[in-house]
Amino acid sequence: MSIHDLFVFCGGFGNVTRLLFTDEQLILALSNPQAEPNHPLFIQSQNVGGECQWVFARTDDMTSSQAMAISQCLAERQKKDANTMSNPVASVFRPAWHVSPPQGLLNDPNGFIYHNGQYHLFYQWYPYGCEHKDKHWVQLTSDNLIDWQWQSVALTPSAWFDSHGVFSGHAVSDGDTLYAYYTGNTRVGAERVRQTTQCVAVSKQGGAFEKLGPVIHELPEGVTEHIRDPKVIEYAGRWWMILGAQTTELKGRLAVYHSSDRLNWQFSGLFGEELGELGYMWECPDLFELNGQQFAMFCPQGIDSPNACHSVEHHNGIAKLTLQSEPFNLTLRDFQTLDHGFDFYAPQTMQTPDGRRVLCAWMGLPDDVDHPSVDEGWLHQLTCLRELEYREGRIYQRPVRELDALLCEQRTLSLNESLCDLGTQSFVLRMMLKWGQTLNLFEGDGYRVQLKACSQTRCLVLDRTNTLNRSADTIRQLPLACQEIEISAFVDTSSLELFINQGEYVMTSRVFASPMSTCVSLLGGQEVAEVHTVEPSMPPFSG
Repeated sequence: MSIHDLFVFCGGFGNVTRLLFTDEQLILALSNPQAEPNHPLFIQSQNVGGECQWVFARTDDMTSSQAMAISQCLAERQKKDANTMSNPVASVFRPAWHVSPPQGLLNDPNGFIYHNGQYHLFYQWYPYGCEHKDKHWVQLTSDNLIDWQWQSVALTPSAWFDSHGVFSGHAVSDGDTLYAYYTGNTRVGAERVRQTTQCVAVSKQGGAFEKLGPVIHELPEGVTEHIRDPKVIEYAGRWWMILGAQTTELKGRLAVYHSSDRLNWQFSGLFGEELGELGYMWECPDLFELNGQQFAMFCPQGIDSPNACHSVEHHNGIAKLTLQSEPFNLTLRDFQTLDHGFDFYAPQTMQTPDGRRVLCAWMGLPDDVDHPSVDEGWLHQLTCLRELEYREGRIYQRPVRELDALLCEQRTLSLNESLCDLGTQSFVLRMMLKWGQTLNLFEGDGYRVQLKACSQTRCLVLDRTNTLNRSADTIRQLPLACQEIEISAFVDTSSLELFINQGEYVMTSRVFASPMSTCVSLLGGQEVAEVHTVEPSMPPFSG
């Protein structure tokens, strides 16, 4: 009996919502289950997270090619259903020029690349609620890094190898062909046993993505099922896949594979031991070069912050990297935090045609799903795009220069303790902040977020206690060794990105306040500030 026969027996595309299989079993999830069937291959019915699944014995004639044919049809139905969720819900917290989801949950940026004369940016999306479930990939394109146009729901959790989520990954451009590498996530059985594979899908000449399936099926020795987020690069005449991984000793590492054709991969090893104890898992790796220095960027989980105000265990950072080709070796040193704010994770970079290294990240954190925008039906957004520079031994970040095209209505303000109403929550403010002063943003209607230059601790303190934010963490502290603090604050309705001392440091935060909270003020003196309002960019939604 074929998989198709059982699929039809269970009601076909009108009833089957998910297909899974192991070496011994075929599992079909049903939207409208009837009485348990009288079928010679039927084993049992099981409830997994509220989902009814029928489990059948798998026979030798049930092949992966049969399953792939069914998954392609499931993908078309999933894309059609997801597209019904692509019209944006009304929201007082919707950003004017950052990428946000029309509804549902957005998280990691994926596949950020310049391909065939356009910028491509994907993001993970769960359309049907503000929770982490069954991730899709949304595809956006842009000609200018500012205006993003919705192209499609490019990938859905349709196949047996990614049925519980098309997890994060990167893209490779080869002529008219775009390769999307990602981690397929499945959960099998009532115990929801995680199964992880590294997969690839291909788009030719701008067409729809076709899944080729897993290119890495088995776990390397010494690694748990937590291995994901492939980054594929070309180096020394070979292709290399770098993955975030967790060892069986619960330590974060980078797992590396090599290939001559991007489809057949051999394990090279685990790397990163020289950084010592740095969390129980590393996610979202990226490798690139800046001004002759190689870097590895990744997100460690399970780090205790030296700052008592920082209780979240999910972190971000970048380390200097040394690569050796024969034999292959990867060594890391000088790990440092990339963004010191509340909401920054899963950063990913690409190179522009003029050679700039541009970063995009998720303005959110794992497990942080209780924001005021949830009440309106959507959650999270992406950061502004940032150019990375390496000079004088330090990484600098600044918003991409293309954003200057959105700046308008420049004003020079003399800030003091009196409220200055800007009349908008979408602006850029630049000023020098002295030690002992406090800059208030999003002020009014009983709310404000404070940026305090504490002269006693010589820390810049970002305090969002007096906002509508529901997250437990409300204070971030950044030690600084400088006489004055140069601030560039990029504010967009429900977010704040602080570029400090020309981008030597960055602090990113979601900030939720009343739509009436459009004032700024300064405590501890009087300073001149330059303010630009920001025009909205093209919204990245369908229709």
